[in-house]
Amino acid sequence: MADRKPDLDDPDYAKFAWARYRRLMRWMALVALIAVIGSLAGLWIATGPIPIHMMIATIAGVGASVLLAAALMGLVFLSSGSGHDERIEDRSRPDDEG
Repeated sequence: MADRKPDLDDPDYAKFAWARYRRLMRWMALVALIAVIGSLAGLWIATGPIPIHMMIATIAGVGASVLLAAALMGLVFLSSGSGHDERIEDRSRPDDEG
């Protein structure tokens, strides 16, 4: 695989790249869980017992924020690592510039 350029159109490379992305997301789900537990612990220490609605909102807000950031950054890395970024045509510049 080292002698070919990475390309998601290649089924073998696509399988490898998406497996790497899923592995990243599994690790980030663990990080999100740790962030949620830390947030709930911090709220408990700061305010005492937490109402159930505040607990649900904290779990959803912190968990979704961490997972969304991880998903978007993972897709940026996937796009860059798979050669998609190099194949983009810049139509904002005239042809004679580049």
